[in-house]
Amino acid sequence: MVKPRIVETNTGIQDEWIAGEYDKMMRIDRDKGILYTNDIIKYGINKGYALEIGPGPGYLGLEWVTKTQNTNLTGIDISECMVRIAVKNAEEYGFSDKRVKYIHGDAHKLPFDNENFDGVFSNATLHELADPVKALNEVYRILKPGGKYYISDLRRDMNPVISYFMKKSTKSRELVTGLISSINASYTKRETEDLLVNTDLKVYKITTNPFSIFVKGIK
Repeated sequence: MVKPRIVETNTGIQDEWIAGEYDKMMRIDRDKGILYTNDIIKYGINKGYALEIGPGPGYLGLEWVTKTQNTNLTGIDISECMVRIAVKNAEEYGFSDKRVKYIHGDAHKLPFDNENFDGVFSNATLHELADPVKALNEVYRILKPGGKYYISDLRRDMNPVISYFMKKSTKSRELVTGLISSINASYTKRETEDLLVNTDLKVYKITTNPFSIFVKGIK
């Protein structure tokens, strides 16, 4: 039986030291090639102007820009220290402000015009949103007609053995605490379906793997 969802903070990682440790962990994931960048590109978010919601240190989006041509990316994150880290990482990748930029902001009220983006993607952010329906409606608003979105997150009903090994492979005690909190706050596939049906997003498919949920759709 799946345990009830425990709501997590919607302020992201605000502590500088923890943000730095998270950056190190995500850099390792990038180097292992286990980010979902290739899947995002394969789905068809591979051109034009994209928005990443909750980029954290930025590696998912930075890899996306690296692997696509004539693309531009904006990342918006609720954590100011994560924005600073992402900006630094973008500089390390050699991207100019014209191609990649990161801003501090709230997914519930995106500071962009209607129909502004060709694609939107996000990883490990859905469970942090205080009002996911409102945030998903914002995704619909800022997407151009025909624009695609890709949202991935942890799943609370993952096999306990998988959860155990994820925790064991996380080096920092503080990050383990955060991982547990994120898993407890994440949604099941059925709960995700219940969220989506109440949004303006009507064309989508929800799939899972052993530890994640994926929402892929088009406006």
